[in-house]
Amino acid sequence: MFFRPIHFRIKIVLLIMLLLFLLIIGKVFYIQVIDYKKLNQYASGLWSRNLPIEANRGKIFDRNGVVLADNLTTSSLVFIPNQIKEKEKTAREISKILNVDYEKIYAHVNKKASIERVHPEGRRLSYEVADKIAALKLPGVYLVKESKRNYPNDKYLSHTLGYVGIDNQGLSGLELMYDDYLTGEYGAIKYFSDAKGNKLKLNEVYEKPQDGVNMTLTINYDIQASLERELDNAVLKYHPDQALGIVMDPDTGEILAMSARPNFSPSHYQEYSKEEINRNLPIWMTYEPGSTFKIITLATALEEKLIDLEKDKYTDTGAIKVENARIKCWKHGGHGEQTFLQVVENSCNPGFVVMGQKIGKETLFKYIRNFGFGSKTGVDLNGEASGILFPLDKVGPVELATTSFGQGVSVTPIHLVV
Repeated sequence: MFFRPIHFRIKIVLLIMLLLFLLIIGKVFYIQVIDYKKLNQYASGLWSRNLPIEANRGKIFDRNGVVLADNLTTSSLVFIPNQIKEKEKTAREISKILNVDYEKIYAHVNKKASIERVHPEGRRLSYEVADKIAALKLPGVYLVKESKRNYPNDKYLSHTLGYVGIDNQGLSGLELMYDDYLTGEYGAIKYFSDAKGNKLKLNEVYEKPQDGVNMTLTINYDIQASLERELDNAVLKYHPDQALGIVMDPDTGEILAMSARPNFSPSHYQEYSKEEINRNLPIWMTYEPGSTFKIITLATALEEKLIDLEKDKYTDTGAIKVENARIKCWKHGGHGEQTFLQVVENSCNPGFVVMGQKIGKETLFKYIRNFGFGSKTGVDLNGEASGILFPLDKVGPVELATTSFGQGVSVTPIHLVV
């Protein structure tokens, strides 16, 4: 009768051991099969190191495939401090090649880091400098590929294209607005080292970088080049403080060319003032369209059936008085009696004042709003102005009269299609 409790206890112990064994088997199965990738990444992270490889930024083309923004392949200097045995010698040799103070390089060499990027002294090195460093074959000294933005046409379309920083991040223009698309994903050269940082004799793993997305603009390079040339000629001849020009396809609203003076070189933007590099005048500046605005007054009068171009007449004496303002005609003595069709043909200022007065303030400015004046175009460039010089609901008789032939209202370009 004493053997039964003993046998029962043995069975309990065996059952517990069996359960523990099954738990161990289950845990091993979970680690080896289910959680393998995650744990392997953790383990790999303890003894693997990555030398980053920068992706190429997406190129920018004109509508015909002409390259407007490209990339150049350069090298940058990286140290693995734990692999550098002769730190003084390494710092001395590198400082001579880079023409940098020895103490600065020595500080990089002794940095308590797994990977030390020599910034900014070792960034975007020329081929000549990179070759000199490579020829030394110093342990722990690496040259990694980097991509440098290149603008083959220098100042052409500079405000529209914008510029990038030292890390190839977009800082203005299309480079900024489409930075998420143009920026690629880094790759790496993965090598393995022990706990002390010494490189192990294992094969390196190459992870290819993913280049950014290319972008095509509606810009036509030939038209852009003509616009740039004419702006240069105008500046040379008239010495204006500012000059700007836009060429647009009237059927589609596509921008074919756009530029301004002063402009700048995107590759050397640090050499210019903030005003020069950040003010894209065609979209930032408000300006008077002059007599080109008369078409708005004419369209309003015709739509409202307030004038008959053939039958209605107006006698131009050379000027017209509106309250205390005297609005002159461009022709001394005026055009005399003329139909309103001739008023349009002659671009007669007093005639358009009368036309604007027939329309009235409320109706005229309703049409101005409907034509889009006073609203942003939504152009895909930063810094767009609202495009109007005064509130439309606070306009007096003089402003109404002058607006009718184009003074006091500014315009902005149609959306830049990409």
